[in-house]
Amino acid sequence: MTSRTAAPALASRARSVGSSPVREILALTARPEVISFAGGLPAPDLFDAAAIRAAYDRVLAEDPHRALQYSTTEGDPALRAAVAARLGARGLPTGPDDLLVTGGSQQALTLIATALLEPGDAVLVEDPTYLAALQCFGFAGARVVPVPCDEEGIDPEALAGLVDRERPKLLYLVPNFQNPTGRTLPAERRRALAEVAARHGLWIVEDDPYGELRFGGREVPWISCFEAAGDRTVLLGSFSKIMAPGMRLGWLRAPADLRRACVIAKQAADLHSSTVDQAAAARYLADADLDGHLARVRAAYRARRDALLDGLGAALPPGSTWNRPEGGMFVWVRLPQGQDATALLRKAVTHDVAYVPGAPFYAGPPDPATLRMSFTTHTPAEIREGLARLARTFG
Repeated sequence: MTSRTAAPALASRARSVGSSPVREILALTARPEVISFAGGLPAPDLFDAAAIRAAYDRVLAEDPHRALQYSTTEGDPALRAAVAARLGARGLPTGPDDLLVTGGSQQALTLIATALLEPGDAVLVEDPTYLAALQCFGFAGARVVPVPCDEEGIDPEALAGLVDRERPKLLYLVPNFQNPTGRTLPAERRRALAEVAARHGLWIVEDDPYGELRFGGREVPWISCFEAAGDRTVLLGSFSKIMAPGMRLGWLRAPADLRRACVIAKQAADLHSSTVDQAAAARYLADADLDGHLARVRAAYRARRDALLDGLGAALPPGSTWNRPEGGMFVWVRLPQGQDATALLRKAVTHDVAYVPGAPFYAGPPDPATLRMSFTTHTPAEIREGLARLARTFG
């Protein structure tokens, strides 16, 4: 009889990085009767499905041999040209060769971490921040350091002090309608962050999946637009929130040396993003009216945000506070001192309503009274019913 020895252990990074609590909550609340404010999902009823199907049909009818074949790592030339044109129209001159197409902006972040970070390197993040970014930096073995924030985002003076002390490789932030807080970093702070990066020699990674979902206020320039940080800023974008997340397409815009390193990292990861999905996205951008589609999405999201904000006062305990985002998908709530949003979620689920506790989003000590509410996937009428159920939870 052959003796058996235990298989080698998992890598330490696989043991130390936990699964996403948000994904676990979504699995627990998948019952159709649950009204969920938990997911960071675009509204499926607003997908431009007919035009997307037409794009796939045309691609497969006209050039199936190319659409179904391997392709270059950098990405479909027509898709990169279309993205470059959209960035240029929004004030950031960009050429197709400045871009790398990725499997959503999540893969772009992973490629950046692979190309830049050594185990033990310091990474600065907003606090709270995007949960999957914390997972990504954890797998890279980085030391994640939270930067103090207020209602407008990162405090530039606090950032400068941390850069002096921690010597970080990069600063990661979501500048527009941040996940989870919904806040937007003002232009003057973006300029100040660019100047800190120029003085101290760190990279800035600005992740912008929500920027085209603005339905109030005025457009704010990307940090990439400021000359001080133009040679050290990486801009990440995604088609998930403006086209369809199931296509898993995003992109990164980076200076040449870093972009080339990301190309090599992507070759090692998956060779290239799906050829047919890229071709269909490029065809959609050429044939359909994405701006018209986005106008309809923004109008719907504005109505849904307003329905949520109008009912929060009656649904939440006295003393609760919340913000009013000018776009995106999220409202950030703080319950009265002493309340625990994680513990209360269990009660909420018994009333067939859900949200995401804020605690997992913090890189530093969490505020247990915080929670994130998404307003995108339910109609105003459903939102009002969900808030009535939430009121019974806190009653």
